[in-house]
Amino acid sequence: MAKRDFYEILGVSKGADDKEIKKAYRKIAMKYHPDRNPDDKAAEEKFKEAAEAYEVLSNADKRAKYDRFGHAGVGGNAGHGFGGGSMNMEDIFSQFGDIFGDSGFDSFFGGGGGGRGGRRQARGQKGSNLRIKVALTLEEISKGVKKKIKVKKQVECKTCGGNGAKDANSVSTCSTCRGSGIVRQVKNTFLGQMQTTVSCPTCSGSGQMVTANCGSCKGEGRKYEEETLELDIPAGVDESLQMSVRGKGNAGAKGGPAGDLILKFEEKPHEHLQRDGANLIYELYLNFADAALGTSVEVPTIGGRVKIKVPPGTQAGKMFRLQGKGLPAVQGYGKGDQMIHVNIWTPKKLSSREKELLEEMKTLANFDPSPGKSEKGFFDKMKDYFN
Repeated sequence: MAKRDFYEILGVSKGADDKEIKKAYRKIAMKYHPDRNPDDKAAEEKFKEAAEAYEVLSNADKRAKYDRFGHAGVGGNAGHGFGGGSMNMEDIFSQFGDIFGDSGFDSFFGGGGGGRGGRRQARGQKGSNLRIKVALTLEEISKGVKKKIKVKKQVECKTCGGNGAKDANSVSTCSTCRGSGIVRQVKNTFLGQMQTTVSCPTCSGSGQMVTANCGSCKGEGRKYEEETLELDIPAGVDESLQMSVRGKGNAGAKGGPAGDLILKFEEKPHEHLQRDGANLIYELYLNFADAALGTSVEVPTIGGRVKIKVPPGTQAGKMFRLQGKGLPAVQGYGKGDQMIHVNIWTPKKLSSREKELLEEMKTLANFDPSPGKSEKGFFDKMKDYFN
């Protein structure tokens, strides 16, 4: 089933500003929240759908990619992708501090910690995102590729398992939050008293206190090491896109969740081909005789060399099109073409015999330039190319 348009889901126009988008999302989230619609699968799906739409449209970069490529530009499979498409309930609830203010979403539903309204607090400190650049050849971009890369980053300490403690006897339950990692506060507002939950200031949300630090990581729960990651990069990516891999960034402190790995792509220069979006361009050089008489030539493509016919009388600047020989769009929606641009090679040095032949030819009437209406100029050719 085709995914609905994100603007349609939130009920806003494509020109809506951030304030309108936030307001629309808040209204839908309040209406379809699972605590207000228990055991209602349809409401839960609409709640998730709205959260995915907001996650993309509230981010300037993701919104620009969505406006340009549609769902193909921000889709992805669970765990990684170009934006949305991999959200779970915990991800959705993590948005509410921004949408509903510092009090969080749970204050609108009585602040109960047992239900979904009282979202679970993350334990420890979340790790930072890690950004790396991945260089790809056009062949890899054409088919997609699995790449193994080595990354120097903070990883969970293997000695203590990430909790920062010397041993099992060096961990005790936090006396302030009694192991929950959160404390409740009551605020007086013009609507009356509102209960909120915040991360415990004593244990930083971990729910535990370390009495003796791990000797390997000095209590941090993480260390700098080199890790080998296997990345599944889809076909059709370009340098304007970035891809996030959830949970593959720097490890969190004291057992906190890891950040994300943000991939930026760099295209390696190709020996013969140049890229223009999903299209590829090859510069073909012909000598004057072949252009005048016609010939067959082999040209390189991403899939190997192919033979094309050059008709007699081919002019410099002529464009041949090989349909479907370009690059796939992101997520596989169609393929571009390969354009072959004809150049007529003019020798820079001539022998006496060559000069003699050319002097004889230029006196012949048929060699005088006489472009007719059928001969297109540069701008007309460019119009044909982009249409």
